[in-house]
Amino acid sequence: MTHPKILIILPALNEAGNIVKTVTRIRASVPDADILVINDGSTDDTQAQASAAGAIVLTMPYNVGIGAAVQTGFKFAAKHQYQFVARLDGDGQHSADNISQLLKLVIDGTVDVAIGSRFLGDGNDYGTSFMRRVGIAILSNLLSMITHQKVTDPTSGFSAYNRRAITLFADYYPHDYPEPEAVVICHKSGLTMREIPATFLDREHGESQFTVPTRSAYYMIKVTLAILVNTLRHIPRVPLTEN
Repeated sequence: MTHPKILIILPALNEAGNIVKTVTRIRASVPDADILVINDGSTDDTQAQASAAGAIVLTMPYNVGIGAAVQTGFKFAAKHQYQFVARLDGDGQHSADNISQLLKLVIDGTVDVAIGSRFLGDGNDYGTSFMRRVGIAILSNLLSMITHQKVTDPTSGFSAYNRRAITLFADYYPHDYPEPEAVVICHKSGLTMREIPATFLDREHGESQFTVPTRSAYYMIKVTLAILVNTLRHIPRVPLTEN
């Protein structure tokens, strides 16, 4: 049986403490997929640890940010003719058990982009701070209004893509606030999206950059402006033949 050509994109910044376990879990869940770690200018042992775990590793010359790192992964997928991509974070907070569910939706043609939402299903908010919940609610409502469909987790970095989406994001993946901006770009390009429930795990090492309330508020204001700017951008429609 011929398996589809699948690439798992893992952006990672100073994730030496998490990357081996993350790669190992992903390989156990989707053994036929290739795993690409984008080492985004780490100053720790992330590159060596990822290589030792058996991942393909691309190391950026300096810290380019999450959006540019992920777009590098899409460019790699487009160049090497991968049919499907799943994107997770290198910190291990996305459950590898959900990857197959996300990929199934794009492999069987149900949607072009599948997104894992922590706010669907059992209603667990995973300890999200009050300020961040307020920001997420604002962004969810804004994106739902723009796309004319319910968006519950606008900052989810857990997603899967078919060839049409890979082609689009190799050229147009946003750099500043990639997850919510990408939702707008998908909508404007004619790609279809669906959220499904996904399990998020506690970070075992390191700390999220959005644990400080003032930083979360600053993020929310800037990303709202970025979303509104994206509604004005020209985004080409992706031909159906890319699928």
